Amino acid sequence: MTLTVNAAISLKEIDLSDANDIFRTIDSQREYLRKWLPFIDNTKEVTDTRRFIKAMMDTPEKTKEFTFVIHFEGEFAGLIGTKDTDKANKRTEIGYWLSEKFQKRGIITQSVLRLMQFLFDDLGMNRIQIKCATGNFSSKKIPQRLGFCHEGIEHDGELLINDKFTDLDLFSMLKRDFKPYK
Repeated sequence: MTLTVNAAISLKEIDLSDANDIFRTIDSQREYLRKWLPFIDNTKEVTDTRRFIKAMMDTPEKTKEFTFVIHFEGEFAGLIGTKDTDKANKRTEIGYWLSEKFQKRGIITQSVLRLMQFLFDDLGMNRIQIKCATGNFSSKKIPQRLGFCHEGIEHDGELLINDKFTDLDLFSMLKRDFKPYK
């Protein structure tokens, strides 16, 4: 499945053919990415990335999460997807990361907006959350810009590198408050 964001940005559901692009980006930007992404240090070779993708693809439909490769002008730019989805209560969380060279172009903001439309309209979700490390100001701008409600802080919500916990800002959007993607 592919979700078109605009003429330059598309979200393609991840598959094994994406492993090399994902790993190459991680491997060439370790210092930049590892500050907020604890999995970076466990991604040592392309087989680790393939194993991650295969695990997602092998997940039963009942518990499946959606992960999309972000392409900007045909080039791999990052990942975006859902996690901790609770279908019974119609809620999910969106997570994302973007290659350093694609920062500050609105790619994630537009991608989140398009993914939200898919989650609300096609999957019938009622609540979407985004959690960002309190110190990750670039990431926090995304839900703020899109009108998410800041619900509070989850103390020691994520374990980062060097066994250091970080607090997470919790943002949410309800379907009734969503301004559809145009």
